[in-house]
Amino acid sequence: QVQLVESGGGLVQAGGSLRLSCAASGRTFSTYAMGWFRQAPGKEREFVAAISVTGGNTYYADSVKGRFTISRDNAKNTVYLQMNSLKPEDTAVYYCAADLTSGTYYPPYEFDYWGQGTQVTVSS
Repeated sequence: QVQLVESGGGLVQAGGSLRLSCAASGRTFSTYAMGWFRQAPGKEREFVAAISVTGGNTYYADSVKGRFTISRDNAKNTVYLQMNSLKPEDTAVYYCAADLTSGTYYPPYEFDYWGQGTQVTVSS
């Protein structure tokens, strides 16, 4: 099992930046892929980004490509989401997730552990 704790959310003006962190504990961090998802009010949760176990491969939703960067530090058991050029439509609760099931290096991943989420609000 794994426990995930997100941090770094907050209120930012459009065009600004935030860096989210997700600290993992439990199973060895370098053995599973990680991802970020978000859920806006009244909408379904959607995929934002994912990263392979070594960090060598990253994947993004089209809506954030070129603005967001996912990375991981396996020595610190932490995954990050650097968010630049934020837009009001990026407002959501952001969740990190871990794939402990599939054991695959490449997608598709099966994210089965989730953090509690951190709120990101972008004002216009």
